[in-house]
Amino acid sequence: MATQLKNLSDFSNTEIPSAQPYRFGIVVAEWNAEITNALYHGAYQSLVNNGALPENISVYPVPGSFELTSGADLLLKKGGLDAVICLGCVIQGETRHFDFICDAVANGVSNVAIKYSKPVIFGVLTTDNQQQAIDRAGGKHGNKGDEAAITAIKMAHLAETLKS
Repeated sequence: MATQLKNLSDFSNTEIPSAQPYRFGIVVAEWNAEITNALYHGAYQSLVNNGALPENISVYPVPGSFELTSGADLLLKKGGLDAVICLGCVIQGETRHFDFICDAVANGVSNVAIKYSKPVIFGVLTTDNQQQAIDRAGGKHGNKGDEAAITAIKMAHLAETLKS
């Protein structure tokens, strides 16, 4: 995970398969749009930079992070995707709302992945404050969107490899 000394977007130590044969869905929360748009641009660019064809990347906005699970479920129910990337940002506030949303989204993303036996990637920032979110959406700690895209590529490749 990100620390003061680590940039999450550094994948120089790992082999990334080509994304060219895969179809990706990106579900992005509209809440905290400054952050989620940066996450989306990072994810999209990482997919393209690793060979994904733009016509094989579909983006679907949803109102907030809580709706990411429903969005991913709807996309996989429709079919035709190899992986779905869920991008959102939940920033700690004064109430327990943060805890409920973070827990629901994490469990929901896992449940959708299991339901469809498809990679559903958790690209949701859960930060204490706005600055931490900025630092992880293209700032000093890289871009969690990049990380989510690379994870989607690797998991789509793993799923294809295990079919053989």
